[in-house]
Amino acid sequence: MNSPIIEDTYAEAFKTKASYLLITAATRKLAYRAAVEATGFATSFIGCPAEAGIDQYVPPEKTPDNRPGYSIIICQNKTEKVEEQLLERVGQCVLTAATTAVFNLLPEAEKQTNLGFKLAFFADGYQEKITKYGKDMYKIPVMSGDFLIEENFGIVDAVAGGNLFIMAKTQQSALIAAEAAVNAIREISGVITPFPGGIVASGSKVGSKKYKFMNATTNEQYCPTLKDKIEDSKLPEDTNGVYELVFDGLTEENVIKATKAAVNAIKTIPDVQKISAGNYGGNLGKYKINLLE
Repeated sequence: MNSPIIEDTYAEAFKTKASYLLITAATRKLAYRAAVEATGFATSFIGCPAEAGIDQYVPPEKTPDNRPGYSIIICQNKTEKVEEQLLERVGQCVLTAATTAVFNLLPEAEKQTNLGFKLAFFADGYQEKITKYGKDMYKIPVMSGDFLIEENFGIVDAVAGGNLFIMAKTQQSALIAAEAAVNAIREISGVITPFPGGIVASGSKVGSKKYKFMNATTNEQYCPTLKDKIEDSKLPEDTNGVYELVFDGLTEENVIKATKAAVNAIKTIPDVQKISAGNYGGNLGKYKINLLE
């Protein structure tokens, strides 16, 4: 096992709102396609309308309709924004996908939004409220048959902004370590890594030193090609590869478990020099995920 330095710091996470859905379909491939579409353009609140991602594959024996499915998480900072994203993403990306059905994975949530009721108006009066799989559902006739969706979907307080920085001697080693960490996080239910493949290549900082109109710009302290050009680089002298991981969880415990699993996976990869995390001195959020702990 490699022995990188684990910096004595913390990832600063913050409260968000989230909904947890299950998309099923006739085949695993069809379910995956719908899940990918429903969680697209949702990497960061900085420039996207949501943060979203695929949680886990759910085999047929564990789904209400005994078909393969994928669980997804959709996050936004306000309840009404989550409701808006649910309507748009399920309506445009799942209702339109072949053979899909959608189920609520937060039935005990205090806040429930009637997504199925709202989407049922697409049926133009031909919708039907039914009880199936022990759930209140809507049946919406579509060209391929019937689209089934639960009436209500839960929205809960969640945690966004879990993160790690991986620094390695080579870009290849940093990438291998990042992929190992993402694979480890995927084994934990209730956590998503919203960036492409779960890996952030262009970590950012808040604002800009030069351009007032920019809300976020490149995090130059972690850019290998700038370490000899700036005075406050955070990189070891022989670091040539850096990647960031960002992950959101339904609970703080989920994010802590993801951090631990990721760090343990990173430590197995040769040439990783340092593991760190990003924070804003406690000004962004109330959750501090300490790396050493």
